[in-house]
Amino acid sequence: METIVLGVEPRVVTKKGADKLRKDGIVPAVIYHKGEETIAVSVNELALRKLVHSAESHIIDLQFPDGKIKRSFIKEVQFHPVTDKIIHTDFQLFSAEEIIELEVPVAVSGDSAGVEKGGKLLIILHALAIKGKPEDMPDHLIVDVTALEIGHSIHVKEIPMDAYSGLQIMDDPDAPVITVLASKKEAEATTEAAAPTAS
Repeated sequence: METIVLGVEPRVVTKKGADKLRKDGIVPAVIYHKGEETIAVSVNELALRKLVHSAESHIIDLQFPDGKIKRSFIKEVQFHPVTDKIIHTDFQLFSAEEIIELEVPVAVSGDSAGVEKGGKLLIILHALAIKGKPEDMPDHLIVDVTALEIGHSIHVKEIPMDAYSGLQIMDDPDAPVITVLASKKEAEATTEAAAPTAS
């Protein structure tokens, strides 16, 4: 997994201060670690947005003005309900041997049998919560959809984890991750075929 350096500035926590930061393109954030005092910081919105909307997960080295670096990952992001702008972020620190839980994006491999028959591939869960050591975390979790037929889904419990030794998916095992929907024409044809004929 790639490590990204992100500059942070210490901040004083006030409601007016947070609003002013957001107007200036800066996002209020906190850094926390179990058993340690929470640190209030601010980060550049554009730099943060690139990480949040990336197709891969990252380990983040938070760099302070004095050059000090704290290794972390994004634990939670809050968005504005109307503008969808990032309004707050939580960073969690960790040590090398610590077991963490990280949101890892889902990536698809293979050509679905259902798509080749006219179906539409739909990714329902774009990221999964993965538990394990930071060094074992992948940039993304690859799911092979080659055998996926129309009307079928791949659930969390059906994702093989052999290639991801020491990692565990924490989401509901029965939750569908990827499905293939019938095309509109096929769905209409199926409905017409199933409809009772008038006598």
